[in-house]
Amino acid sequence: MTRFSFELHATDGRARTGKITMQRGEICTPAFMPVGTAATVKAMKPEGVRAIGADIILGNTYHLMLRPGAERVARLGGLHNFMNWDRPILTDSGGYQVMSLSELRKLTEKGVEFRSHIDGSKHMLTPERSMEIQRLLGSDIVMCFDECPRADRPRDEIAASMELSMRWAKRSRDGFDRGEEHASRSALFGIQQGALDEDLRRESAQKLTDIGFDGYAVGGLAVGEGQEAMFGVLDYAPEMLPQDRPRYLMGVGKPDDLVGAVERGIDMFDCVLPTRSGRNGQAFTWNGPINLRNARFAEDQEPLDPTSDCSASRDYSKAYLHHLHKSHEILGAMLLTEHNLSFYQALMQKMREAISEKHLSEFAREFRRNYLGD
Repeated sequence: MTRFSFELHATDGRARTGKITMQRGEICTPAFMPVGTAATVKAMKPEGVRAIGADIILGNTYHLMLRPGAERVARLGGLHNFMNWDRPILTDSGGYQVMSLSELRKLTEKGVEFRSHIDGSKHMLTPERSMEIQRLLGSDIVMCFDECPRADRPRDEIAASMELSMRWAKRSRDGFDRGEEHASRSALFGIQQGALDEDLRRESAQKLTDIGFDGYAVGGLAVGEGQEAMFGVLDYAPEMLPQDRPRYLMGVGKPDDLVGAVERGIDMFDCVLPTRSGRNGQAFTWNGPINLRNARFAEDQEPLDPTSDCSASRDYSKAYLHHLHKSHEILGAMLLTEHNLSFYQALMQKMREAISEKHLSEFAREFRRNYLGD
């Protein structure tokens, strides 16, 4: 069976649509990956995630290594068996969470020593250990270990961080390849760094290409720089990466972020926004996001989207959803999470169709007019 392949089906400007093929299934691109941080997409059953159109989900190395532990997951048959998800899983490297969640940490050439945010226990995460953890989890797409600095740091700090990440990328490649059985059925993605600096991005892309990866991520964005700055980087960064490999924009984002990034050549996305927003009463719709906690929905008998294939979008009134969230009922989080993830998957499907039919710019213009009021 195919370990990993990526086939482009159509392009429209810089936008692309295609298909990733792996042993556990096919992934239609552009693709949005629901985030299953701790072996669960919050408020959703795995079969429900698949039913709304998700081909792949994301798992989190940092959280799973701390609880329940990668070795325990391996003893229990791997992450797919553990959580009852039989399709591809991408796992991040753990680096970003170490930097953002661990107040006590020490960064060296070797890796990052940190204390758990759960119980204060001490851990060391290196490129080699990250590869080992992702192998124990049984990840289908493994991310190399990297550091993600804030975009507003001085250029020399960002350059040093990028160079460290590139050395870690080579160690990740070597560590991944040593796990021969896992490497024979999984893929490894490199991560471009360089913050908002075009020259550093180019240098990072060249170093990654020289090492060689199955796919490439644009890292170091969606960390507070704003959409305009992010799109400014995406105007050039994806084109620096190999054309015949998928491009993954990590941690993005809002629906209008996704549309703009697809226009600029991105193939894969993940973000906690649709699930987190669903738990907090926010629904994404074709006419923009709405807050169901708002009193104006208390007697609104219309559903979120009467034309949707998703029952959560079609079969429940805004008044009922308002009631559930004001009453702190679990069903409110469940229904809005399902709606939001369904909306994201429908958006990706519509963009795939628009690219295939060579009218993405028209679709994007109409989407922005309705969603943003532009």
